Amino acid sequence: MTAPRRVYFDNAATSFPKPPAVHEAMARFATELGASPGRGAYAEAREAGRLMFQCRERINQLIHGQDPRHVVFTLNTTDALNLAIRGLLRSGDHVVTTWMDHNSVLRPLNALADSLGVEQTRVECDPQTGIVAPDDIRKALRPNTRLVAIIHGSNVTGSLQPIAEIGRLVRAHGCTFLVDAAQTLGHVPIDVQQDCIDLLAFPGHKGLLGPLGTGGLYIRPGVEKLLRTVREGGTGSASDLDTQPDFMPDRFEPGSHNAIGIIGLSEGVKWILDQGVETLWKHEQALCRVMLEALTDSAGMPGLTLFGPKGIRGRCGVFSVRVEGFDHPQSLSDLLESRYGLLTRSGLHCAPLAHRTFGTQELGGMSRLSVGPFLSHQDVLYACDAISQICIENAETAARR
Repeated sequence: MTAPRRVYFDNAATSFPKPPAVHEAMARFATELGASPGRGAYAEAREAGRLMFQCRERINQLIHGQDPRHVVFTLNTTDALNLAIRGLLRSGDHVVTTWMDHNSVLRPLNALADSLGVEQTRVECDPQTGIVAPDDIRKALRPNTRLVAIIHGSNVTGSLQPIAEIGRLVRAHGCTFLVDAAQTLGHVPIDVQQDCIDLLAFPGHKGLLGPLGTGGLYIRPGVEKLLRTVREGGTGSASDLDTQPDFMPDRFEPGSHNAIGIIGLSEGVKWILDQGVETLWKHEQALCRVMLEALTDSAGMPGLTLFGPKGIRGRCGVFSVRVEGFDHPQSLSDLLESRYGLLTRSGLHCAPLAHRTFGTQELGGMSRLSVGPFLSHQDVLYACDAISQICIENAETAARR
């Protein structure tokens, strides 16, 4: 029997495939340059430094930032969120977040609650959509609120939070707004100035189409003065000082960079800029329409529950489901892979409160399909047909019992 073709539906974990230019740039660095940026005055080191700064410029352009030097490279979104959260919060501070947020926010906040007495308010979200009401965020603000941390797009249900509206009320209150763009940057247009975002944490390996081990934190000019460093070390600059430089981005980038990864990431961002993020967003929304139309068809999907927004507004291309007859969602993912070659992810997705919102935490979570720019309408229809066949088979089996 011929094995089914492999169709990748796990772009919420990491994007695949990548544009060819990403791999080509990394291969060129590995075979022709190889030097550590900022650690030498010879031509290869200068070129590596130029290429790395070009990546900052491209990301800054994509997010409508004010200064590419305020794009700080990190290992991933988790690293960026830890820099923002641990760098900003002090003893006695209060922070507001939501039930849809990821453990990359929840766990650092819990650690700071234990070590510094940082206070938290975790705002519940709508149990049907997973979207938070901005007025509930406003009501949670206190005089000692220093930070509001919001996930933009849910890695569980694709729910898109209204960050522009939240950003305006946070700015008016005079505290700092941190946005976790792990599921949205590169997929959804983001304007940090228009949306009043002070800190934007993002991965390089998801929507930006770069390699694993890359990510970043955009710091609005002026906000860097509020952030402590969380690591110190060599920068290749101001080497006469035994304290961390106070200028950007060196203040927050100790140690040698993942130059090969960043240079690959730069080509992923260039591909997005060349295509136009608005064009890519329209493509993703078109895939979402196909997926929603199929998954909300009760006749074609008996026993299926789709979580999160049921319409195109208020969601990105992350879809999670449960099917009656599968006690654990991993069983569904295993069948989708073995029979249909569909690569999905099941479980709690490092977001326990999101699953409490939808009542699936004690059930082992959900099965998730997430789209990317290289998936087609036909790919989405194929996945939906596979899920429909499974649902119908399960319903027929249950009816015979």
